[in-house]
Amino acid sequence: MKIKVKQNPEAPELIHFLEEALSKRAFIILVSCCRIEYRGRATSKLGLGDRTIVIKSDGSFLVHQDRNLEPVNWQPPNCKFKAIINNGKVYITGFRRNPHESLEVEINKTYLASYHVGTDSKTLQLAGYEEDMRELIFREPHLIEKGFRPTSREYAVTNGFIDVLGKDRNGNLVIIELKSRRAGINAVKQLKRYFDDFMDDKKFVRGILVAPSINEDALALLEKYQMEFKELEPPKEINHEEILTLDFFKK
Repeated sequence: MKIKVKQNPEAPELIHFLEEALSKRAFIILVSCCRIEYRGRATSKLGLGDRTIVIKSDGSFLVHQDRNLEPVNWQPPNCKFKAIINNGKVYITGFRRNPHESLEVEINKTYLASYHVGTDSKTLQLAGYEEDMRELIFREPHLIEKGFRPTSREYAVTNGFIDVLGKDRNGNLVIIELKSRRAGINAVKQLKRYFDDFMDDKKFVRGILVAPSINEDALALLEKYQMEFKELEPPKEINHEEILTLDFFKK
């Protein structure tokens, strides 16, 4: 059976359900009234409330409230699990040994329990991000300006990593900061920090902020620092060529 659903299971039935699902490494979803306690690098407690509990086949353990995008408590993949009954309540614990930490969910009532055993080996393909802009610039450096030559990507300096480092037609060093969305003051300040790492050669260094657009305050600050803005949209096309993942090399 690939999918199994229980409504309002009592504690003994829920324990049997969980043991079955965990043994199959299934994707488990519980809608329950529960308390949560985390112990490890810190400690936290969350009182009684209705929440959605998710256990994934990779050992991820997440608890969601009915608000916010992120889980209120979670444990990363490769957790080990145990489920027990104590005083009529079900306790599910996900724990790791390195680092030593545990997430315990005390379930007072379960409204819905479900699991499914599926397969999904696809890799998410993304477009429209800074990485896509960087690849585009390396393929077509003239989009920055005629004669521009990119030499390094993610170049490490004291204040972080420069997105693209290169030289212009006159041999001047060019520092490029990429933003895939409208650039603001923080982007300009980030570029300035990278620029300051080359203070000894400031005369022969240019800073260029590359983004689809820039707000007025950021543009004014950029001009104050005597740096430049280049308008460039990130490519939005998905690359449909086969993506090589770790699974490919295991064949």
